[in-house]
Amino acid sequence: MHLSVSEQTIAPARNIEGSLRLPGDKSISHRYALLAGLAEGTSRFTNFSTGADPSSSLTCVQALGAKVVNNGDGNIEVTGVGGQFQPSSSPLDCGNSGSTMRMLAGFLAAQQGEFTLIGDESLTRRPMERIRKPLSQMGADISLTEGHAPMTIRGAALNAMDYTTPVPSAQVKSAILFAGLQASGLTTVRESVRTRDHSELALRAFGAEIDRTLDSVSIQGGQKLSAIEAKVPGDMSSAAFFLCAAALFPGSNLIFDDLGLNPSRASLLDVLTALGAHIGVINLEDKASELIGTVQVNAPQNGLTGATVSGALAAQLIDELPVLAAIGPYTQNGIRIRDARELRVKESDRIELVVKNLRAMGAEVKEFEDGLDVPGGQTLHGAEIDSGGDHRIAMAFSVAALRAEGETLIRGAESAAISFPEFFDLLDVVAQR
Repeated sequence: MHLSVSEQTIAPARNIEGSLRLPGDKSISHRYALLAGLAEGTSRFTNFSTGADPSSSLTCVQALGAKVVNNGDGNIEVTGVGGQFQPSSSPLDCGNSGSTMRMLAGFLAAQQGEFTLIGDESLTRRPMERIRKPLSQMGADISLTEGHAPMTIRGAALNAMDYTTPVPSAQVKSAILFAGLQASGLTTVRESVRTRDHSELALRAFGAEIDRTLDSVSIQGGQKLSAIEAKVPGDMSSAAFFLCAAALFPGSNLIFDDLGLNPSRASLLDVLTALGAHIGVINLEDKASELIGTVQVNAPQNGLTGATVSGALAAQLIDELPVLAAIGPYTQNGIRIRDARELRVKESDRIELVVKNLRAMGAEVKEFEDGLDVPGGQTLHGAEIDSGGDHRIAMAFSVAALRAEGETLIRGAESAAISFPEFFDLLDVVAQR
């Protein structure tokens, strides 16, 4: 299947079966790296994400004075600075990681010294004003370049605030909570749509007290963090591609061990169930406030039905929408996506790329400013796919290719390594040809 790192040829599959243990959840790995960097003592993590993005978070806290030891195989030790980061003599390189840049800004806003955050070309195009505005209101001095990185932060004593996020964003919420942890007074973040809560759970695991209501989260400033030992659950966003692949083949049987089942991340399981897939969850456990379990998926004998994803569900599933759209043509009634304008400012304009690549494979699709309509009952053919250097586009169309007629060439396949270096190898393991 391998041509070169930058191109992959995907042949159609007969079926999907087997069992997978996936690399650690990226969202949780980021937060553990950053919180461990600030905490007192040595934190130890197993199954830490193998992606390049969480590695950027580790590199940044190391540059800020934390000690990071990578023992291989996802075993990471971080000895924190006990509350006081040291300014780095060179800019902090966040690579491709918006999570690193936005959340780290929250920590640094309250720290003494000047810090400059930079990233690669893709990250430099992503909007950062949404972070600058609330942190500035708390008293931080942050300058951007026309709303984008490079970002320079001059840390200051922060005041707590009560803030309503204009756009639901777990990264913005996290940045404010991490700043609020070090501010004077009680900081509250309010959301119209509840976003993933890994930061709140991780803060609790590290010893901070957090108060939650249905639409708000509050943190008292001046709390200290203590090191933890934790196993990072398997990444649900990575599992999404395999879950969708298995849902395409009647007779499939795929099992995931130690998968993260945080309710704010498991909405995809609900959507696949609504589409007709059979999903079973066994051995549910609580590890460092996160739920982990074994998940089994089988496709329905008569194929998937159809679904509309909009409103709060679209916000919760923002990372999984490209792969849902990519399998839309193979459903009976199609997939309709709305209220997902945020997809246009991810690593790429994901709506535009999904539409372009579905059409390349012969699909009918309608594009809207905030989503798309993918009719069902279509037959797709192999094609050349333009990933736009976006890992989720490369992986989503690798899944679509499994049911297409003929081979599909994925260009820019190396982008998958940013989030999931093992993706193509694991796809080979479970795809029966």
